[in-house]
Amino acid sequence: MATVGMSLTQFLLEEQRNIPESKGSFTSLFNDLVVAAKIISREVNKAGLIDILGAAGTVNVQGEEVQKLDILANDTIVNTMEHGGQLAAMASEEVDDFIPINKKYPRGKYLLLFDPLDGSSNIDVNISVGTIFSILKCRTGNDATTEDFLQPGVQQVCAGYILYGSSTMFVYSTGHGTHGFTLDPSVGEFLLSHENIKIPDDGKIYSANEANAENWFPGTQKYIRGLKDRSRGYKSRYVGSLVSDFHRNLLRGGVFVYPSDKKTKNGKLRLLYEANPLAMLVEQAGGAASTGTERILEVTPTELHQRTSLIIGSKNDVKEAEELWSEV
Repeated sequence: MATVGMSLTQFLLEEQRNIPESKGSFTSLFNDLVVAAKIISREVNKAGLIDILGAAGTVNVQGEEVQKLDILANDTIVNTMEHGGQLAAMASEEVDDFIPINKKYPRGKYLLLFDPLDGSSNIDVNISVGTIFSILKCRTGNDATTEDFLQPGVQQVCAGYILYGSSTMFVYSTGHGTHGFTLDPSVGEFLLSHENIKIPDDGKIYSANEANAENWFPGTQKYIRGLKDRSRGYKSRYVGSLVSDFHRNLLRGGVFVYPSDKKTKNGKLRLLYEANPLAMLVEQAGGAASTGTERILEVTPTELHQRTSLIIGSKNDVKEAEELWSEV
């Protein structure tokens, strides 16, 4: 049984001891990721003091305007992770193709996929943002190809996010529950604050971008309309930063909905960088994640930047949404 206040490093070592065949390579990889999280947290927390706010003047592969902090976070993760010797390659939401490990560094058996700074357009108004990540095993050893990344979410060996808000939190799962650690800046360590998170089966919060309501299919409109029935007691809470909305609902119960619609028929969120990792976390916490017609973690991707519809949160809320989704 872990103790509240245990450091993330200690917690990882305890997990490693429960896997007799473990050689410590995953723990080493994870420790590098923790370092990257601390660096990004530091830069986010001083964003108003230095020139890292605003647009960088370019667009990413998604066609979205890149923020300066997107670039900083992306480069921080790549530069921190590539030398560790545990990765075969990386893939970023901000980069068109996968990122090979520089030949001067050793390669390992893992793949890292990440959204370096989800919600970065909100940073200049001091709204919480976050990094989302997923770790897979490279099926072809350490000589990665694009196809190695195209694994369904059930193949993830680890997933998580780092939330940069009033405090910095590191939430992750290796398939043995979902656990949260809060950064103590006085000692520079992530300390266990939320062991074995459990999302309520029924929530009272729904998160949806209702500015898109006129483009929603009838099933989506009917579902949200039903949640607005005052007798049911639901409240609308939508920040516009996926990590923030998901984190709140994970702890309090609720459902986040970003559906496919008449304008974006394949959905808008990214399967590999956003939906899959959050789906693993919510399922490990007792919740559910769906496209509306199938379990997110069972979708087999066909491209690195594949988009998807997403319903995620308390399992009974997601089930209710699925029952109405087919009404298109």
